Amino acid sequence: MEMSGSAQSRTATSQAQLDRSLALLGEKAPAFAKLGASERAALLRACMPHLARVSRAWVEAACKAKGHDVNSPAASEEWLGGPMVTMRALRLYVAALEEIHRLGKPQLPAGAFRSGWDGRTEVRVFPYEPIDKAMFGGFSCNLRIQRGLTEMTVRERQASHYSDKNAHGGISLILGAGNVASIPPTDALHKLIVEGKVCMVKLNPVNEYLGPFFEQAFLPLVERGYLQFCYGGADVGSYLSYHPLIEDIHITGSDRTHDLIVWGPAGPERERRMAADDPLLKKQITSELGCVTPVMIVPGEYSAAELRFMAENVATQVVNNASFNCNAAKVLVLSEGWSQREQFVASVRDILDHTPLRVAYYPGARDRYELLTKGREQITRLGPQEPNKLQWTMIRGLDAKAKDLLWSTEPFCSIVSEVALPERDPAAFLRAAAKFSNDTLWGTLSCSIIIHPRTEQSSEVRSTLDAAVDELRYGVVAINHWPAVAYGAMTPPWGGHVSGTLKDVQSGIGFVHNTPMIEGIEKAVLRGPLTVFPKPPWFVTNRRAHRVAEKMVDFEQEPSFLKLPSILVDALRG
Repeated sequence: MEMSGSAQSRTATSQAQLDRSLALLGEKAPAFAKLGASERAALLRACMPHLARVSRAWVEAACKAKGHDVNSPAASEEWLGGPMVTMRALRLYVAALEEIHRLGKPQLPAGAFRSGWDGRTEVRVFPYEPIDKAMFGGFSCNLRIQRGLTEMTVRERQASHYSDKNAHGGISLILGAGNVASIPPTDALHKLIVEGKVCMVKLNPVNEYLGPFFEQAFLPLVERGYLQFCYGGADVGSYLSYHPLIEDIHITGSDRTHDLIVWGPAGPERERRMAADDPLLKKQITSELGCVTPVMIVPGEYSAAELRFMAENVATQVVNNASFNCNAAKVLVLSEGWSQREQFVASVRDILDHTPLRVAYYPGARDRYELLTKGREQITRLGPQEPNKLQWTMIRGLDAKAKDLLWSTEPFCSIVSEVALPERDPAAFLRAAAKFSNDTLWGTLSCSIIIHPRTEQSSEVRSTLDAAVDELRYGVVAINHWPAVAYGAMTPPWGGHVSGTLKDVQSGIGFVHNTPMIEGIEKAVLRGPLTVFPKPPWFVTNRRAHRVAEKMVDFEQEPSFLKLPSILVDALRG
């Protein structure tokens, strides 16, 4: 059922219980900080069978809450965005910890380090294991390291917590996201393993129904007093944020919530604090806060099959999780003179028109939808009108130079807009699209560029693409595919561009995931082929996606080449 306003917690944890849980965490924090890598690995490994046992019930609960049939392709979103990536995170952290125990550092793939086109240090973090190549052939992800840092520096700083003899521990507060199920547990794993902090996780009222599954999945950590879960709304979040036992905070949510916590309520007092650089919250806070995500399509000559695949790719980025994703495609940045523009847009519309509508379960979705669509002329609503659902909606004819709410407001609902830039030449378009995305659109989390390999053969285009990737102020820049692939891979970092500040936080400060524990990162650059076969399991058009996704949970628990044929059969039938 669609909710409006703020979701109300049904099972708020009392302050007395919060205090008891925090006291337990505080008691255990110093011991956890000193806990050896092998002991931490054992704890995480012990969690994996618990997670496997609750995975189906977890997915069933999520499907029920979001209005999916658990036996439909839409259920794949809950398998992939829930137990699968959580299991992958556990497994990769176990491997990293065991390597720290044996060798002092997580071991990077052979040839991981390279010098980028401009001499910058880059580190390949995907594919990370040989089996990644079998599962995701043609995909890669390189980290662009901050200027001035060498390979030697990166190697020295890697997994720095494990060389810190003075690690004191502390309690981190995780203010969990209400949309994607894996966000709260993987945020907590980052704090636990990369930073050595015990964690209190406050679940968002929107998806607090997942709490019992998290508690069961991570029972070995909960029983030892290293991880606790609690429930409640803004009042509980505020109480915890300013609690003296909480050392630092990580929030996944909105920039408005972040600013409320850091600077206080909007008004003269907040303005005074910001001018004086005197935040109300005196603790370190990291964050992931959404984005108006652009998809830039470089003009070129694409085949009919390529255009269709591109359209399925983009439509997936709109449809997934009813578009309640911080990395959902929100602005298609196209060339006004691209000869295939209308054909491509028509294909996207066709796919959306044949995709069942989703329950608008996230608070305020209808209000945001009405605000952003009111008075629009070039607007197309797709699909039937149904109670508690919002139609897939495309808005065209927008002016790149005008002030528009769609440039500054993350829709976080079923809207995708299109803007056409006048530049027709691929290199000129890349420069203009990067400038528009940087200077006009709000957010710094992720973006994508779709480009034909033939277009890239031009040395001018290739050098312009390199420069655009470097200039784009986003934490993940994806070429040809959805940035969410980097989220799911877990070895790349996930978070806003390093330019975010407390006063202008944009998509957030800091990274999570990053299972190799690399420091000094500026951004991740994901690349994949223009088209792939079989159809990826996250594609909304994949008819067997839920079957593939469920098998991938078991695969991630214990990868084996022997499991690939079964997955491949369903993938080919999709």
